[in-house]
Amino acid sequence: MNKLRKAVIPVAGLGTRFLPATKAQPKEMLPLVDKPVIQYVVEEAVRAGVESLVLVTGRGKAAIENHFDVAFELEDTLRRRGNLSDLELVQGIAQLAQFAYVRQGEPLGLGHAVLCARHAVGDEPFALLLGDDVFDEADSALEALITAHHATGCSVVGVQEVPLEHVSRYGIVNAPPASDGPWKVTTIVEKPDPSAAPSRWAVVGRYVLEPRVFDHLAALEPGVGGEYQLTDALAALAREGRLVAAPIPAKRWDTGNKLDYLKANVEYALKRAELRGDFAAYLKDLAKDL
Repeated sequence: MNKLRKAVIPVAGLGTRFLPATKAQPKEMLPLVDKPVIQYVVEEAVRAGVESLVLVTGRGKAAIENHFDVAFELEDTLRRRGNLSDLELVQGIAQLAQFAYVRQGEPLGLGHAVLCARHAVGDEPFALLLGDDVFDEADSALEALITAHHATGCSVVGVQEVPLEHVSRYGIVNAPPASDGPWKVTTIVEKPDPSAAPSRWAVVGRYVLEPRVFDHLAALEPGVGGEYQLTDALAALAREGRLVAAPIPAKRWDTGNKLDYLKANVEYALKRAELRGDFAAYLKDLAKDL
């Protein structure tokens, strides 16, 4: 069984849903408690065995590169002050994986962003993780897709069932058969009207893709807004019988949504032993006044 070595993480988006906070900083650097969202995504890939990460960046995203780089001045200051615990924390970020960066010159859609990583990925399967979706590390997220890829030999989309009123926010695949586990994708539709959706199974920002997806991406015609849609390339894989859906059991937060972002901060704070007691007491007192 060949190990999945590489992952692509597109981080070139403008983050307009979080303006003005994202006017001068990447949305991916917004914190969940005291760690940026992008670091949770990177750590998920590393837990799944990924060694090399290709981040597709754009203008104004230098903070992401700096975060995963050596910070000599900070490290030297911490060392001189004898603050070894923080020094170890900071140094560990740059040692998480091998990082490479490619630029997406224009905001031409997710499909175009993935295509920008073609030469960095090469001719091997790779994981694709979208930075807005954060999954609880207590359960399998990307690992479940890698398992499905090795079992089927196909490209895999990670899916979760969503309420009917939410299907217009996602790419939607056909419903599974009665059995558990991954199933063949015969239909995948981008943001369908709920009345026409093939199911309520939504693609939720995690993929394992064969390199043949790059050929389909390169052949795409621009769609609405001049963007190149990843879903169109996935539909081509489905027509070839080369795409399966795998359910992701882990709890998910869409941190690109303000309400979900706030929920994630509360729940991640409650996971922290040094915060849980006082923060839970504060929330209980606050709730009394609502």
